[in-house]
Formats: sequence, structure tokens, C-alpha cells
Amino acid sequence: MLVFFTDTDCDITPEIAKEYGFQLISMPYLINEVETKPYEDFDKFDSKAFYDSLRNGVLPKTCAISPAKYIEYFEPHFKEGNDILYVHFSTAMSGTFNSMNIAIEDLKEKYPDRKLYTIDTKAITALSYLIIKEIGKLYKEGKTIEELLSWAEENINKYAIYFYADDLKFFKLSGRVSGFSATMGNILGIHPIIHINEEGKMTNVSKAKGRIATLSKILTMVDDIQDDIANHTIVIAHTDAIELANKLEEMVKEKYGNNLNIEYVLVNPTAGAHCGPDCVGIAFHAKHR
Repeated sequence: MLVFFTDTDCDITPEIAKEYGFQLISMPYLINEVETKPYEDFDKFDSKAFYDSLRNGVLPKTCAISPAKYIEYFEPHFKEGNDILYVHFSTAMSGTFNSMNIAIEDLKEKYPDRKLYTIDTKAITALSYLIIKEIGKLYKEGKTIEELLSWAEENINKYAIYFYADDLKFFKLSGRVSGFSATMGNILGIHPIIHINEEGKMTNVSKAKGRIATLSKILTMVDDIQDDIANHTIVIAHTDAIELANKLEEMVKEKYGNNLNIEYVLVNPTAGAHCGPDCVGIAFHAKHR
């Protein structure tokens, strides 16, 4: 049997995990050095309370999972004679995968006949969510591991994302923009537009002044690389910025029509710790990253 794992940095909730038969790895964050594991230390993510705390000055940190924790997730399934497929957020964004590799080396010695397959979505949050749900559909249909790996190899770079953040201090803390850019951006209302490239890294690809102008710029960039967008799921993600998300949906429908399959996701707190509140983005089917 093949057991499917994913993680909370991909915006997968326990409800979605249950729908597709996923096992869920919790990616932790720290507030005042107290670690919280999403959906293990709480059942429901109170996004309003979390992002309001960031607005009021809380600056969360993130941390890697220990090798022992990965063993805790994986070993019961190896013991039962199952193989594992783990579809995860970008390895380029976290050192947690070093811990995972240590754990896997240990488990290989104990269970030499078992296999762990991995698919790197080369993304995080909404873009990973979109890719994982596509793989999840194939998994539910009973596709073989070879078919799942083949689909991923061919299609992962055919999904893309653009997003922006309102308060650049969170990107500054995570190293996404320089200190000068963050300060001047907040003063002038200039927003960098962030893209995740084929290496799975966040890059600043443009900028605009003002929220609506930034959304318009994002939509222009979407249009440049979108591929048959009207016939594929579109994901709009936000960090407690529902009005801006609604505005982006309105703009997308004005451009591509009302009969679109649009899903909203609330960005998980671990990823949200890096971009802060009032972040809005769109993930979609594209010609390329």
C-alpha cells in the first residue's frame, strides 16, 4: 500500500487531508519562543486572531522539525509494510528537509524493503495547495506511484503564483527584501510582487504603488503566462485580507469570465509568519513558472 503524506505549509487542512486520504505533517512556528504545531496543538486555525497579533507587533519565527519527529510520522507506516509518498513544500525554503533526510537514513536501516518517494512542489502555500490537490485526485483514482511521479515531473512547472504583501517588515525579517526596500516601500506604499521560480525560491519580479494598482499589475503578469486558465482551478490566497481577495476575484472574473473554478485558501500560520497580514496572491495553470 502507498500512504500519501503532505504538510501544513501547503495550506492543507485536516478536512482536505481526510477528503483525499492524506497524512498531514505539521510545520511549527514560534511566538515568544513557544512552539506551536498547526492542527496538532489546535484543531482550527483562528486566522483572524493570528494575523491580528502580527498587526499588533508579534513577530513569529519558524523552525525545523527534528529527525525524531519525522520518524514519529513515518515509522508506523513502514512497520505496517507500507511505502510512503510525501508531496511537500519547496526544499529550497527550509532546512527541515535536512532533518527529514537524517530520519530516512535511520529508517532505511530498520526497514530496508520500504520506500519513501518524494515530490517537491517547488512552492509553498497556495501554489503547493493547487499542485497537491491535482496529485490527490490522481491518488484517489488509484494511479500508481510511477504515474504520480511522471505527472509531477511533467506538470509541476506548469503552475505559477504571484502575490504581494502589505507590510514589508515580515519579508525583511525573512530576507525576502532588503531593509531599505522594506522601509521605503512601507512609507511610499510600494509593493514588491513576489513569484516562485523553477528552483522553488521566492523572487521579487516587479513592484507597484497602491493596493489596486498592485493587483492590476499581478493580473497583467498572470495573463502573460497563463495557460487555458478558465478551464483549470484558480486559487486565491490571503492572510486575513478577504476584501482584497474578493477584489482580486472580481478582477479575474472581469478578465476571464464568471464561470471560473476559484478556490480561496487562508495562508497557514507558518508561511504567514514570513509574509505577514494583508498578503494576497493567485495560483494558476501556466505555460511555465
